[in-house]
Amino acid sequence: MEAFSRTELLIGQEAMTRLSRSRVAIFGIGGVGGYVVEALIRSGVGALDLIDNDTVSVSNLNRQIIATTATIGQYKVDAARERCLSINPQAQLRTYRTFYLPETADQFDFHDYDYVVDAIDTVSGKLMLIEQALHAGTPVISSMGAGNKMNPAAFEVADISETTVCPLARVMRRELRKRGIEHVKVVYSKEPAMTPLADCSDANAAADKTVKHTATAGNLDEAEQPPQGKRQIPGSNAFVPAAAGLLIASEVIKDLIT
Repeated sequence: MEAFSRTELLIGQEAMTRLSRSRVAIFGIGGVGGYVVEALIRSGVGALDLIDNDTVSVSNLNRQIIATTATIGQYKVDAARERCLSINPQAQLRTYRTFYLPETADQFDFHDYDYVVDAIDTVSGKLMLIEQALHAGTPVISSMGAGNKMNPAAFEVADISETTVCPLARVMRRELRKRGIEHVKVVYSKEPAMTPLADCSDANAAADKTVKHTATAGNLDEAEQPPQGKRQIPGSNAFVPAAAGLLIASEVIKDLIT
């Protein structure tokens, strides 16, 4: 296709054909996951499964590529699907209006996928997702913490066993070891997390509907948890989640064509 001719100049026709025949599942279509979807569809990946039960809110406008004033209130998977088809009308898109959690895990057969992207927030969901992918023999890459950071250049691709600094990576490393899993490819930041200056009432209101699902506080060690009943909304910006998402997408493309 002419739409991908510039990419073909770099990777060749055979690789483009391989991408067009690949199916990738992206779990979590937010700040990081949205940019993964964007890069994969623009790279010629032929089939995507989009999994998320959240809707676009005003507080998403600062960082989520699918968030515009026109998409506010839409399910994120629906907004992402429409955007993908506007880029590649021939793409095969499957959408799931559900959060990936241990109790919803049986909805997905990981043997169907050529690659799995974990861009969700809950530790329990991330652990189950990685377990399912590895059990099916499907490559998986997992996004670690991207909130409360300002430096997009601090992200790295690494094995979970090699990560440092990131509290979420520390928790995931420990919990995966309990499950006999030592090695998973992740994208993480070596930048220490900042402390938000203040909570934004609008952001808190927007987050209320998903707090029971996303459980961002669960990404931290117990010593770092906010007081019982409190949930501190992480700060974010337009470039850090984008950097993480694009880095993840580049790894997926590289692995699919090699």
